[in-house]
Formats: sequence, structure tokens, C-alpha cells
Amino acid sequence: MPAEFLLGIDAGTTYTKAALVTPDGIERRHGRARTPWRLVPTGAEMDPAGFIDAALEAVRTALTSGEGAPLDGPIVAVGVTSMAETGVLLDAEGAPAAPCIAWYDTRGGAEADDMTSNIGAPEFTTHTGLPPSRLCSAAKLRWLRANTTESRRGVRWLNVAEWLVHSLGGEQTAEPSLASRTGMLDVGRGAWWDEALGWTGAPPSLMPDLGEAGAPAGRVDRLLPVAEGAVLSVAGHDHLCAAVGAGATGIGDTFNSCGTAEAYVRALRPPVEDGVVHMAVEGGVCIGFHVIPGRHALMGGFSAGAALQRFLGLLGAEQDTDQAALESAALELAGDDTPLRVEGVGEGHMALTGITGHPSPAAAWRAVTEAVVERGAGILATIEAVAGDTERLVVGGGWSRSPILRRLKAVRLGPFVEPQVKEAGARGAALIAGRAAGLYPTLTDLPPVDYQHHR
Repeated sequence: MPAEFLLGIDAGTTYTKAALVTPDGIERRHGRARTPWRLVPTGAEMDPAGFIDAALEAVRTALTSGEGAPLDGPIVAVGVTSMAETGVLLDAEGAPAAPCIAWYDTRGGAEADDMTSNIGAPEFTTHTGLPPSRLCSAAKLRWLRANTTESRRGVRWLNVAEWLVHSLGGEQTAEPSLASRTGMLDVGRGAWWDEALGWTGAPPSLMPDLGEAGAPAGRVDRLLPVAEGAVLSVAGHDHLCAAVGAGATGIGDTFNSCGTAEAYVRALRPPVEDGVVHMAVEGGVCIGFHVIPGRHALMGGFSAGAALQRFLGLLGAEQDTDQAALESAALELAGDDTPLRVEGVGEGHMALTGITGHPSPAAAWRAVTEAVVERGAGILATIEAVAGDTERLVVGGGWSRSPILRRLKAVRLGPFVEPQVKEAGARGAALIAGRAAGLYPTLTDLPPVDYQHHR
């Protein structure tokens, strides 16, 4: 019998990844493409077609990564995960009505202030599990409607993964973990929040019906001939989907996803009392839906990978060989006292302080990695105050391969395990699609993961 394959697509901030996975969870082929943002003074934006182009390029790369040999079986399901907050605004004809604003773009700040004044920060947090901020899709949408004429034609908002599934032939559906980041979902009720929707100025039918991650959302019928007829599914928020791909979905598991954004994720059972929601948000942790049906998720994060990349540029170590040398030198410094400190890591502006004598690039690199780990430790402390001690810390993602970050995390956070998967997000998306195709009874009955232990 020919093998079957599951295709996972992960539309990330820096790269869009694809993975072909067998039903027993083995990653067979990988591909990636640069996510093609257009830089603007406030951050970045993109034409919605750019997400489609990057996804198709990543899939093509994955298909040709086996030395040109064709797959020895059909692709039966396609799952798509993506960043949150960024979305695609469509007009009544289904055509894009505005560019996509990057989740980290600074537009929407004044709108977030207006949200606080008119809705009220406590009310907003009680309903959404979020702080009122420019990150929310609601703030971005209101900015678009106030500042661009064409966006006023918009009648439908799709998150990036939902847009890609629809573009491949799927239904327009809203997945709860992505919906939780829009600022327009009442998480307690599991329904769209009319007050926030009205505040954006958009029509009441802006958001599609909610559908769980792992639910079938149609079949591929365009753009991807190699997977024609495959079941489609929106696999949800990228960090939560990566937790699935890393096997870190137990109630006692905390997953640390180390990418352009560093996130700490913990599943918990609803309901969550309002006081707990406010305590979490005040500590920098949001509460929304998990991709695992019937569970909520605690999630806090910051732009760690972006901060680290900026320091690599500052230190002239953007090439892999230069970074490896910097990592090696920083490891030799581990345990030594240094006055160098990095303030504001993951924010718009960072400061390197304590510069005395002749500090080395390795000392500066150690300082920024220490700052990343320390900020993460604060997020983890808030998560554990809400959900109890972590039984197992699972660390994955591109920056989890940094030797100095591994060392510092083991010292500051305690022992952790590293999943032996190459692309946890794309793997998770593939497995969630397998659930949509009926290959697994639930999203907690998935193939196991091997781990490497770090102490």
C-alpha cells in the first residue's frame, strides 16, 4: 500500500515553513520561504497574496527536498497554522480590501487608547483575556478604517491561517485560538463580543463562524495540485500548534516556543475566574482558547528572537559561522560576573548598560541572552501562579538551538526537555490536519515525540 502524507504549513513572522509528515508523526520533508514583508516606518505590512506565495514556495521546496524523488503516496490532509493579530480584510466580493499589518507594527496605538477610554481596560480584559493594546486585531482594524479609504469596503476579517485555508479552497472559518487574539472574542462565552465589534466600526458580519482546530474546513481545489482533494483544516495559533507538534499539551506541561517571538504556553481547564484573568494579564500573560478543544491556554511572550537578531547585527555576527564563534565565546564567560546589562529586551528600544573597560562582543551577547531568559522567567512565574508548578518544561523552536540560551535556561528555569522534531509548528499543523481527516480520535491521541534532556 502507498504511504499517506499530512502537509503542515506554518506562516511565521520571519519564515513560512512546510513539513510533510507521515501519520505516525515522522517528518519526512521540509521547506521554507522568507515571509515577504514590506518595510514601512511603523514596522511592516504585506499584500495578502504574499502569504499565499510564501506558502506555495515553502511547499514546493519541501516537495523537492527529497533529491527530486516524488512522494510515494498521496497528501490526504493539509493543516495551516500562523501568527496571530495580523489578518486579511476582504470586501463583499472576497477580494482583499487592505494590506496586512504585521502584528508587531506600531499602528493602532492611539486606537488602543481610545478602546481603553470607551470600553474600559477592566471590561476589555474580563471579556477577552487580553490587555487593550495595539497588538489586538481590533485596534489594527479600526486604524485601517480611519486611515485608508479602501478598507471601508471590508466586510470579512480572516486571520492568516484562515486566509490560506480559504485560498486553497476551504470555507471561511474562525479558529478559536486565533480568534482569542483579535480582541473581538468573548472568551468566557466562546462567542464574538458585540461591543468590541461595534467599536471597530466594521459591519456585524465581519467575523466568520467559529470552528475548532482539527475540524474539516473543506478540501483543496486550487493552487496546490499535488494535494488536490486533501482535507483542509485551520490548525490555529502558531505557538499553540507548535506545542502540539512538540508533544507539550499536558495540563502540567509548559511549552517555551523560541522563535521571532518567544512564548510560554500552558494549557488549563476552563472556566477561569475573572480575578484570575486579571491577575494573569497584569503579569503579562493572556488567557484564550487552546487549539486542543475544551481547553484554555495561558500564553505570555515578547519579541526575543527579533531582539537577539538585532544584537547579532550590532556585533557583526549575522552569518552562521560568526554566530557560532560568538556562542562559543559566550559559553566560556558563563558564570563570570559582568556589569553589562540589557534593558528593554523585546521592546522597541533596548539599552546596553554597564559598559566599562573593554567589554567583548561575547560579553554583550551573554548580556542580551541573560535578559531574554530573565524576562521569560518572569512570564513563567505568572503562569505558575495561575496554573501551579510546571511538571515538565518543553523548549523548542529555532532559538532553542542556541548553546548559551540552553545553558542559561537550564540554570535559571531548571531542567527541560527539547523535542526531537525539526519544525514543531508545521508538524503540529500536519497532525491537526490528520485529526480533520479522521486519522486520530482526538488531538490528545497523537504520535509520541522523543526528547533530549537538558540540566
